Amino acid sequence: MSASGSSDDTVAARSGILLIVVGLSIAAFTGALMKTLTSDLSPLLIGWFRFTGAFLVLVPFALVRAGRRAFRPPRIGIQILRGVFLVVGNLSFMTGVQYLDFADAIAILYVYPFLVTLMAPMILGEKVSLIGWLGVTGGFGGVLLVMRPEFRNFDVSALFILFTGFLVSLQMLLNRKLGVLSDPAVISMWGSLIAALVLLLALPFSWQPVTAEQLSILGLMAVASAIGQTLIILALSRAPASELAPFTYAEIVAAVVIGFMMFGTLPDTLSWSGIALIVFSGIVVARAQAGRTVLRRQPKI
Repeated sequence: MSASGSSDDTVAARSGILLIVVGLSIAAFTGALMKTLTSDLSPLLIGWFRFTGAFLVLVPFALVRAGRRAFRPPRIGIQILRGVFLVVGNLSFMTGVQYLDFADAIAILYVYPFLVTLMAPMILGEKVSLIGWLGVTGGFGGVLLVMRPEFRNFDVSALFILFTGFLVSLQMLLNRKLGVLSDPAVISMWGSLIAALVLLLALPFSWQPVTAEQLSILGLMAVASAIGQTLIILALSRAPASELAPFTYAEIVAAVVIGFMMFGTLPDTLSWSGIALIVFSGIVVARAQAGRTVLRRQPKI
């Protein structure tokens, strides 16, 4: 490879890192907006607004990248299953985040990379190194530090976030199957469309009056969700997912900052320790699995 080619790759990788950090920070902001809305609106209604708005924003982007093929997605059955996972995961996240510290909720959500690594050998036949398994163990330990399960006084809300992380890991595994067949923009567009259609069935039973202020927040949430997805798609097109994976934990950092600014909360000492262990273990897993697995990180909540 020529020097100019190497320089171009470096610039592309750096731009990919910047895009993934900004995209995931916006994703954290989207989650915070959902948390503010759950006190007054049904999660079903919030989810419908989010996915419908995201679909409308993603359509032109998918058309630019894939042309008419955007309307002929491969493996429609898997696309539908992924859309259902998006709906259930979105509802589960909103149910749990109502009563949890926002940064703690995002940290628990990041159990998903470890679950992906855990299930990949069974579902995709991928091999995991010894260091990778050690990282998975450390990651689960970090999640337990944040959750702090106490049988006498257990916060059930944390289980909803943990379940969301499980659904996100299934989405990631489906993304690996779809990612070799279709453009990521098309996958995101169809995921939003299917999720919106599924939630549309429940809309007559969940509809309620929406104030002008709530409508503005819903609109901001939908646009932010689509922008975050688009930036992450662009990041994955400019740099290998294995290089970007360590930087996905910027979302936890963003969640801490956003949680403090919007809700006036900060993680306590044990939560900070758990977050640090999750981030460190995640980076270990990402490095150990680089070249073995491809972690396509689509927006998860």
